[in-house]
Amino acid sequence: ADYAVSTTPAAFKCTSTEPRAAVIRLFGVTRGGHSVVAHVHGFLPYFYVRAPPSFKQEDVAPFQQALTARLKSEMKGKEQGSACVLSCQAVSRQSIMHYSFGQMTPFIRVVVALPSMVGTARRLLEHGMTLPRFGSFSFDTFESNIAFALRYMVDRNMVGCSWVTIPAGKWQKRPWGPEGEQEKPVTHCQLELDVHFSDLTAHEPDGEYISIAPLRILSFDIECAGRPGIFPEAEKDAIIQIANHVMLQGETKTVVKNIFTLKECAPIGGAQVLSFETEAEMLRSWHQFVLACDADIITGYNIVNFDLPYLLNRAEALKIKTFPYLGRIKGLATRVKDKMFQSKQTGTRESKEINIEGRVQFDVMVVVMRDHKLSSYSLNSVCAHFLGEQKEDVHHSIISVLQEGNADTRRRLAVYCLKDAYLPQRLLQKLMCIINYVEMARVTGVPLSYLLTRGQQIKVMSQLYRKVKPLGLLLPVAARKSEEGDKFEGATVIDPIKGFYKEPIATLDFASLYPSIMMAHNLCYSTLVRRGDLQKLDKDAYAESPTGDCFVKTATHKGILPQILEELLGARKKAKADMKKEAAKGAAMDKLKYAVYDGRQLALKVSANSVYGFTGAQVGQLPCLEISSSVTSYGRQMIEATKKHVEEHYTEENDYAHNAQVIYGDTDSVMIKFGTDDLAEAMRLGQEAAEKVSGIFIKPIKLEFEKCYYPYLLMNKKRYAGLLWTQTEKYDKMDCKGIETVRRDNCQLVKDVVDTSLRAILINKDPERAVAFVKGQISQLLMNEMDMSKLVISK
Repeated sequence: ADYAVSTTPAAFKCTSTEPRAAVIRLFGVTRGGHSVVAHVHGFLPYFYVRAPPSFKQEDVAPFQQALTARLKSEMKGKEQGSACVLSCQAVSRQSIMHYSFGQMTPFIRVVVALPSMVGTARRLLEHGMTLPRFGSFSFDTFESNIAFALRYMVDRNMVGCSWVTIPAGKWQKRPWGPEGEQEKPVTHCQLELDVHFSDLTAHEPDGEYISIAPLRILSFDIECAGRPGIFPEAEKDAIIQIANHVMLQGETKTVVKNIFTLKECAPIGGAQVLSFETEAEMLRSWHQFVLACDADIITGYNIVNFDLPYLLNRAEALKIKTFPYLGRIKGLATRVKDKMFQSKQTGTRESKEINIEGRVQFDVMVVVMRDHKLSSYSLNSVCAHFLGEQKEDVHHSIISVLQEGNADTRRRLAVYCLKDAYLPQRLLQKLMCIINYVEMARVTGVPLSYLLTRGQQIKVMSQLYRKVKPLGLLLPVAARKSEEGDKFEGATVIDPIKGFYKEPIATLDFASLYPSIMMAHNLCYSTLVRRGDLQKLDKDAYAESPTGDCFVKTATHKGILPQILEELLGARKKAKADMKKEAAKGAAMDKLKYAVYDGRQLALKVSANSVYGFTGAQVGQLPCLEISSSVTSYGRQMIEATKKHVEEHYTEENDYAHNAQVIYGDTDSVMIKFGTDDLAEAMRLGQEAAEKVSGIFIKPIKLEFEKCYYPYLLMNKKRYAGLLWTQTEKYDKMDCKGIETVRRDNCQLVKDVVDTSLRAILINKDPERAVAFVKGQISQLLMNEMDMSKLVISK
């Protein structure tokens, strides 16, 4: 979804006299697989302003006049004929920040002509404006930083990747209208229509609407004829081949498999070979192919930072003026911009931003880097890791040599290029990327493209907007901070009692620790009590967190964040139950439906866990240190209480065989040595301890027994290894945390040495073998017999 500013057709103007209006464009696919775009008319941008004290109904008109005058003085060009502020209305609302005793306060709902005017109006109001009765006054604005398309989706209960229906007779298929005033198609979509915003119905993704649309996915890869030892440059080095695979979401069969080659190429079984004498001719034909195949998703490996920019820059160097129009909007050029992407999860990264309207750029490299921790992100390494297969064996140094050869050498290069276009499709299927991201869009309510181009916060904001709207609550616009902001104390780590433990170590974990703390203690923006308001409340109505911040209890007022978390975790429980129900069908199981449920439960889990991080992001959209520091302080208390309870209860005095000892605790888990050598007994005691300790905490906080480590090597905080057992028959795996086998900042030799040594100690219970192996490796190093590739460190 996006929007464009254009003239409104007379049939959809209603009472508006504005020359131009924002038209929302919803791109989608019908059940039959036809691409469609709906031009949605009549929805107007708006925001809220906190009214000054003693603001009355008669003050609304002077406020509107003053804001209109200021806005008009800022407007340039086409918008000068606009009324700018279309309406102002006095309303009663409540800010989500702080407990307000259920009292509504006066706000002004400001409706403007265009989305671009919202930001300008916010700036003018925050800097101060002169009003007849109030003099110069600086206003706080609310919900003035939400994207226009997302505002529409929130107001109409529409989530990303959901099914939408429009009743017959309520829409017009383009072209339509009287001769000379016809609304003509402006996109390459198969079906283009106009509709009033209130005539669309969005459906919950459930029942008959749970299916994912048959999205058309184009995966492509390019090969360039670089000069020896120099990375290809678009101004100088030609594109010699472009391979393409087109598939439909939910199907495994390729719809189109072709390759565009410069100069003649020998035939390839199962693929269409299209050869061209000139590079310009090849690029023009590929551009036509992209428009004809009408892909909803464009994918590949590193296409956003290499392939697409290279194609666009190369076409510019060859002066092909028709090429940079790859989107669905006719006449709208595709441009490349440099951008910096910054988030806590991925750090600061330089990347490219490319506008291809109506098509989602789903770069597999970006997805894998976001969702998986690997030592190398080359296509070869990623495919070896997930698929157990690799690229064709063609080294980049011989690409130009193969191109300059004959039709058969170019065929070898074409097979290599086709495989590079096919592997990203295989990765998408294997990792369930499309299904998982579609479900994340449905759960959080944002368009699919946001998930790849925006950070974590927009997802929580979208859920907050949806939750507060029916309750009459408003979200403030937080002042942006450029620094890190205030720091707060993180989670507890109980000092480890280092050593090698031959007896079983039971591990107890808190289920969804931070979300359950927020629900149990009702931590939310709307339950936080100002210091000055405490005397107005009974002592029983609120609770003080370990940090000294006070929040009202659930009985007084249930917080918005706990409600969101309850819904997310409840929906996750339902999705897991649906998975179980589907799996129980055996051979009749619908694999696609099962994958959708699995993607949904994963999206719900990630969303629930990101709510806490959202409140603690000091450079975020709605930071609240009181919530985030209270959550971690409650967590610290709980870990300490668990340690105390276990060590006081499981003692020889209480008729247990040994005194239990908590040897380590970290964020949401504690590791206990019950003293027994019997694995089954350690598991039984772990289960019993989890149930006993859960009883001392407020629901829904729950401690669970999940696993035993036997044996267990504890080296330091967040550095340990052990054999993980969930049942007594056989160990599940060797589990390592924070040591060189799983860290990515070391060379392969260190990983191999540590891994082999640990296997000798933990699995074979033979430390001598580990010592002998390490000595052998050191000897090879000293004698210069070590494979150099094992000494490479990749960051």
